[in-house]
Amino acid sequence: MEKQIVFMGNSITERWKKIHPSFFKKNPFINRGVSGQTTPQMLLRFKQDVIDLKPRAVFLLAGINDIAGNSGPMTLDQIAHTIFRMVELATTHQITVFMCSVLPAYDIPWNPGTAPAQKVIDLNSMIKAYAQKHHHYFVDYYSAMVDEKNGLRKSLANDGIHPNLKGYKIMEPLVKKALLQLTK
Repeated sequence: MEKQIVFMGNSITERWKKIHPSFFKKNPFINRGVSGQTTPQMLLRFKQDVIDLKPRAVFLLAGINDIAGNSGPMTLDQIAHTIFRMVELATTHQITVFMCSVLPAYDIPWNPGTAPAQKVIDLNSMIKAYAQKHHHYFVDYYSAMVDEKNGLRKSLANDGIHPNLKGYKIMEPLVKKALLQLTK
């Protein structure tokens, strides 16, 4: 039996299965998105939602809720460290890691005024550098979805954060392209 691929994340991941269910039904994908979660909350459930499933790989998309302050203030270093801890746990258990860029965000609807755009850029730079240094895959959703204000293109989301079907259809081929690397 083909080993599965886990998608670990927050509401962006969770909604993917609801908005574009065929993407998960037609592939050996398991969706482990939980709305509103920050990276420390994801780290707490990483063993049960990823490691215990013994998948071939995990796509890890995290950080926007930390930037939004969902669990209180966090520095970019704290956010990155928590993401890197999840990557280390996966690696220890021989799970291939696809580190995903945080999607662009110009503002946070549930916490206006947090000015996330530059923070997302900076966090993505940290994630990409770590992926390169430690030989993990980096999936760049950001570049494919960003607008002129460093936010998510309006045609791709209704609220500037959560992709609509058109947004997920941009993400889908990036996932498939990344997965081709597993066969090399």
